[in-house]
Amino acid sequence: MKEKTIIPVGPYHPLQEEPELFKLYCDGEIVTDIEWETGYNHRGIEKINESKTFEQVFFVVERICGICSTSHPYAYANAMEEIAQVKVPDRAKYIRTIVAELERIHSHLLWVGLAGHFIGYNTVFMWAWKYREPILDLFEIITGNRNSYAMFKIGGVRRDIEEKDYSTILKILDRVKPKAEMLMKAVIDDPVIHLRTKGVGILTKQDILDYCSVGPTARASGVDIDIRRDDPYGAYPLVNWKVIVVPEGDVFAKAVVRFLEIFESISIIEQCVEKLRKESQSQIDVKVKEIPEGNGAGRAEAPRGEVFHYVIADGSNSPARHKIRAPSYVNVATFKKSCVGQTITDATLALAAVDPCYCCTERMAHVYDSRTRQRLLDGRALIQLSQQRTQALKKNLSGKNT
Repeated sequence: MKEKTIIPVGPYHPLQEEPELFKLYCDGEIVTDIEWETGYNHRGIEKINESKTFEQVFFVVERICGICSTSHPYAYANAMEEIAQVKVPDRAKYIRTIVAELERIHSHLLWVGLAGHFIGYNTVFMWAWKYREPILDLFEIITGNRNSYAMFKIGGVRRDIEEKDYSTILKILDRVKPKAEMLMKAVIDDPVIHLRTKGVGILTKQDILDYCSVGPTARASGVDIDIRRDDPYGAYPLVNWKVIVVPEGDVFAKAVVRFLEIFESISIIEQCVEKLRKESQSQIDVKVKEIPEGNGAGRAEAPRGEVFHYVIADGSNSPARHKIRAPSYVNVATFKKSCVGQTITDATLALAAVDPCYCCTERMAHVYDSRTRQRLLDGRALIQLSQQRTQALKKNLSGKNT
């Protein structure tokens, strides 16, 4: 009987920036099955947050992911403002949206650069990362940091954007736009990139629905979903923009969606800056003295897709429960569809095409006794414990409110 070959990718591999183990089961060059293991980088952030004040949690959740360091605070703020029944001032909405869309631009350019590197196009890698630099400079001008911006708070933002910076933001975007157009044409018109990415790692519309995938991964397969429009927040209902959707579902389609979203993000930022000019004297936050008992769910459209935060407040100054779901958690599951049937080299492209972020995704998979190495709890038992605790907190809260 012919034995299957197992090709391990990870947990530490040059293809990946973070630890994660993929086992590619192969028959010759063809991938016949795939398994993956998580838990190498689990940081216990949900549990840590229970020991932090509501305001301190912002600084923890923006470190869940270095690329989505605005998306997590945004979703957490939406959850907390639902609990506190806070109405955020329009000026704060515009500032939040500017930061969130700058994050989308720099994240998509980072992905394009890495994609070019994976297929051997290091010129694309260097161009994309070169044009990403001015966006990081903008972050420094607006927030004081190139990453981990510390802009969000319950009820608004911590810093205003000064009027003298409006023209700087628009000038830098004007310079980035033609560079991004040139880069997009160089990638989309290249026949070698067509051969390497078209028809590779296809996810059908039904695959996306079956796996509940989100973000550019879903929109590249013809699924028209986007939290910015479907569950409006921030300034998105106040400006004109459109959701980018293409039907093909392959690696090439995912690149097209991300490129076109860069131009939509630039347009959104330009409109928000113009709106700020008319609101130069208005406030950037509302004061929230205490958080009442209750629970709230917050969603935000990260560059990779929907980020979800669920918070239970019990009247204390810290979350009684904080549940976080990042987009990679659902997008990674599509590997069962996108990689099987591909060659090994194409399967690694399909792995990278969803822009997986393992730091965001990590969950504890098993609990072992450190002395005996005996397994005490498996993943299913951990999920049941988590669900039981959430139900107990909800029951406790409803008992207090009656």
